[in-house]
This record gives sequence, C-alpha cells and structure tokens, in this order.
Amino acid sequence: MRFIRVPRDIIVWLLLVVSLVLYGVDYLLYGRLQEIAFGFMANLAFLPVYVLFVTLMIERVLKEREREAIMKKLNMVIGVFFSEVGNHLLHDFLAFTCDGRKLSERLSFTPQWEDEDFAAALAFVKGHDFCLDSTLGDREALKAFLVEKRGVMLSLMENPNLLEHEAFTDLLWAVFHLIEELQARTKLDRLPESDLDHLSGDMKRAHALLLIQWLNYLRHLRQDYPYLFSLAVRMNPMNPEASAEVVYR
Repeated sequence: MRFIRVPRDIIVWLLLVVSLVLYGVDYLLYGRLQEIAFGFMANLAFLPVYVLFVTLMIERVLKEREREAIMKKLNMVIGVFFSEVGNHLLHDFLAFTCDGRKLSERLSFTPQWEDEDFAAALAFVKGHDFCLDSTLGDREALKAFLVEKRGVMLSLMENPNLLEHEAFTDLLWAVFHLIEELQARTKLDRLPESDLDHLSGDMKRAHALLLIQWLNYLRHLRQDYPYLFSLAVRMNPMNPEASAEVVYR
C-alpha cells in the first residue's frame, strides 16, 4: 500500500477547519454560545499543561529508547570482551584461586537457571572474599596472554559508549592495570614476596569485577539470546570439563 505524504501546513489548517465545523455544529444544534465559549477558554487555559505533559512524556520515551540502543551496543562490546579476553581470563584466574573448586562448583550454571539463580550467584560473588595467590598459577602464561590481548583491550576502551556503563569500565581498567603490572616485570619467576602479594591484589581486584560482569552478561544472554546462552553453558570457563559439543543424556 502506498501512502500519500500530506504537507504539514495542510494538516494544521485541516484540523482548524474541523474544529470550527464541530463548534459550529454544536452552536446550531444547541445554541449555547456562552457554554461553548466557556469550554473553549477552559481547554485553551489547559493547553500549556497538555503541551508540557506530552513533551515530557515524549522526551522520556525517546531517552529510554536511546538508552536501550546504547545498552544493546554495549552488550555487543561486552560480548566481544568475553569472547576475546574475559572467558579465557576467568579460566586462568581459576588456577590462582585458593578455593577454586568451591568457586567452580558454585558457578557451574545450567540451562535451567532463572533470574533468581543468577541473583543468588551474584550475591555469593559480591559477599565472598576470594583468595587469589599469584604463586599458585602460571604467571608467565597469564602475562603472555594478556600482553597478546593488549590491542583488543585498547580498542574496547576507546568506545565512547563506555561512559554509560561505569562497572564495565572499571573492569577494563582493572584488567588493563594488571596487564601493565605484568608487562613491567621482565622476569616473573624470582619476585620478592612483597611483589607477589602486590600482584595477588591486582589479580583479586580484576577477578572480582570480572565475575560480576560475567554473571550479568550471562543473564542478559539467557533473556535475549538463548542460543548464545546455550553455548555459554557448554563453554563455561569455570568448569574444567566444559566442551562445546552437544551431548544428550
């Protein structure tokens, strides 16, 4: 069906004519000119209020749509981060976690998880003081991976939409700081205990923020992209036995 585009001026004059015709019909049928005038003035008095209300509502709807569009783009950026860096980093951090088995068991989510399950997992992560020890895992391998992904991290941090997501920005800064700390050390095999403790603190900061954003991202996938969530379940970096293969039991 083809629609005819009518000029705005014609629409305005047409509405005015329709209004005058309706007022004229009212006068011809009932002849109550005083009541018609009273009703017209009452509506005219409230016109600024109507305009203000409609303007505020339209502005609110437009801002909400703009925010949703920005968040959708941000979720794509977050998805790229976890695909390129985050998932691998979660797996690597597991080797440095003192109670890694407990954490792995607690975050072995399934396709049946609901919002309540993710909320409980988030509460667990935020309320648990995880112990990360830089002496437990392979620091050289972690350094090599993060240095390799330095370019990806820089490109993510250049995204202007990050201003709308403070928590994710904090995560990127924490991971990037860890990259700089590791890259600043030529050798990681003979560090003093005080320096190892410092690295443990940097890992712990990045790990805590990473877990929170990971769970929020998984909840987003479950709600909006079930097929991506299905892959995320099978490729859970917190599960040492994870496999992309679909197996029916």
